[in-house]
Amino acid sequence: MDALLKHVQDTFIEKKDFPKFKAGDTVTVYYQIREGNKTRTQFFRGVVIQKRGQGATETFTVRKMSGAFGVERIFPLNLPSIQKIEVNKRGKVRRARIFYLRNLTGKRARIKEQML
Repeated sequence: MDALLKHVQDTFIEKKDFPKFKAGDTVTVYYQIREGNKTRTQFFRGVVIQKRGQGATETFTVRKMSGAFGVERIFPLNLPSIQKIEVNKRGKVRRARIFYLRNLTGKRARIKEQML
C-alpha cells in the first residue's frame, strides 16, 4: 500500500525546487493571494520552528513577531500558491522542533547564526 501511495504522489504531484532549510532558519515565503479577481504576492518572513510530514503531506511552520504578538503560519510544501522560498539566515539550534521559542521574548528569543 505504501509503495502504491508513493508512486501516485511521485507521478501526479509536481515538485518545486525550494532550497534546503530546517528548524531555526529564517526564511521568507512568497505566496500568492487572490482577492476577488485580483492576485497579488505577499511575503511572510520568520523563523522555521518545525518541519513535519513527508512527500505530499510535508508542512513547515514559520513564526514571526508582529509587534508584541507572535504569529505562526503553517505552509504545506506543495501549496500551489507558494512562488518561492528564500533562506535569509541559517540558525544554529539543537532540536528539530523549537517550540520553546514561543515562551521567549526579547533578546532571549534570538537564534545564533550558523557560520558556513
